[in-house]
Amino acid sequence: MQLVYFTMTGQTRRFIKKLDLPAYEIDASNPFVELHEPYILIVPTYDRDITEVVNDFVDYKSNRDNLKGVAGSGNRNFADLFVFTAKDFAKDYNVPLLFVFEFNGTDDDVNKFKKVVSEIEFKTNE
Repeated sequence: MQLVYFTMTGQTRRFIKKLDLPAYEIDASNPFVELHEPYILIVPTYDRDITEVVNDFVDYKSNRDNLKGVAGSGNRNFADLFVFTAKDFAKDYNVPLLFVFEFNGTDDDVNKFKKVVSEIEFKTNE
């Protein structure tokens, strides 16, 4: 299963590197890249104007149809606002919020997320 992610500070990238799974980083200077396969979107928590580039990517050609779910990173100190960006993307694109983690994730987060990815991959291939 392909992972697609966006990062501003590198926290999300650090999490992705721990996974050792195929991943594509959305380039803010050119988000208009079409993926021709199912993917899971991983986003950090920022205001919509900062993550608009992610919308540009998802809305480009068949990317919306290939989006299978969303995962989000954030800071639990923000209470109700924890991973609000991922929640918004899941709602806006009518896909499940699959997983949330804090900062760049723990080893336990990595193991749990890999299981989630495997489950989605299995369902996608049925």
